[in-house]
Amino acid sequence: MTTYDATIGNVPVPNLSYFSPQHQTSPGTAKTIDESTPTIFRPLKVRGVTLRNRICVSPMCQYSCAPSGPSTGVLTPHHIVTLGHYAYKGAALVMVEATGVQPNGRISVNCPGLYNDAQQTGLKSVAEVIHSHGALIGVQLSHGGRKSGTTAPWIANRQGKGSARASVAEGGWPDNVVGPMGGAGSSWDGKPPNDESGGFCEPKQMTRDDIKEFIADWASSANRAVMAGVDIIEIHAAHGYLLHQFLSPITNQRSDEYGGSFENRIRLTIEVIAAVRAAIPETMPIILRKTLGQWDVSSTTRLAKLLPSLGVDILDISSGGNHPAARLNVFNAGKEQAEIAKQLRKELRASDNKLLVSVVGMINESGQARDLVEQNSAGDAAADLIFVARKFLNDPAWVMRLAEDLGVDVAWPIQMARPQITGSKG
Repeated sequence: MTTYDATIGNVPVPNLSYFSPQHQTSPGTAKTIDESTPTIFRPLKVRGVTLRNRICVSPMCQYSCAPSGPSTGVLTPHHIVTLGHYAYKGAALVMVEATGVQPNGRISVNCPGLYNDAQQTGLKSVAEVIHSHGALIGVQLSHGGRKSGTTAPWIANRQGKGSARASVAEGGWPDNVVGPMGGAGSSWDGKPPNDESGGFCEPKQMTRDDIKEFIADWASSANRAVMAGVDIIEIHAAHGYLLHQFLSPITNQRSDEYGGSFENRIRLTIEVIAAVRAAIPETMPIILRKTLGQWDVSSTTRLAKLLPSLGVDILDISSGGNHPAARLNVFNAGKEQAEIAKQLRKELRASDNKLLVSVVGMINESGQARDLVEQNSAGDAAADLIFVARKFLNDPAWVMRLAEDLGVDVAWPIQMARPQITGSKG
């Protein structure tokens, strides 16, 4: 945090490729911290970085990258405008949407990747803007597995479907979709390739060589994230994407060392974590997003207890996405996720496990957000930090609204905070 010195003029943010004035205090930072300051506006240090508050922007697919050509999967000025604005208005951590570690790992043909130089450069441009406003940037590394290779959702909607397979002409890879299992009936919706009502491709079963290459590509993408200036990496093992597919006995019925027992089904996730941890600085935190769908709470707790020793710092609790018949999906599980996160965090603390827990889903109200991270008289809280998506879509300045509702005096962007001068008329 840099103090503004009016005697030397309009101080620029250092090390930018363009001019931007230095904020007197990073937007969204509580101006004073005392016993009355709610936890949600207290800073949080994780390894070598510090969040200015506990309010983070969840990764949200934008389906706005080029589907083909030299700019395939490259972030654009659209991402600078949307993600940069959340940082400008006080979010502590802004996550870039699910970003493929392999070309066939992108959820849709319009989703970003991080497996070539152009994509790294695009991410660096977004990171620079977010950093200029004092926020941290994270990237959610991902592989869609059997849910990859689709069109943007509005294209599917025009066809009267929730999802649509992308053809080769549309930039898709229908013959190179992969999963832990393959063959007839293994698509996400169970529909074969010749069924035009189907929205997902039929995957091929990954071989051991595929898995070896897959792990190496996670490490490569993590290294690219570091070079692009990213502060935090999230490993996406939720929402029915490839790592989740391996974790669940519903979608993983392999008979080799990657299937069957709990230890075998978590093997790939553990190997990916190890590869990412080895590819990034010790000071950089890792988040693991884990879903509860097709995977019970006891299994999540069992895995969670292993994570600190593997170098994971935050477990991000979400739900759904692995099967169309699941009771919970990624859009309706908010309340239950908070309750499960609280149960999990309490059990971790009882065993002196310091893993941080975050929660996402249907966080809309100021009091709700405050209470999720505030410890009660027993010392329990549902989470250490929150991730918010739809509320930021509706109100990019939600951090400022939240501060006002909770009576916390936070810094605004310097461009919006006019000095109060005695005798001034305007």
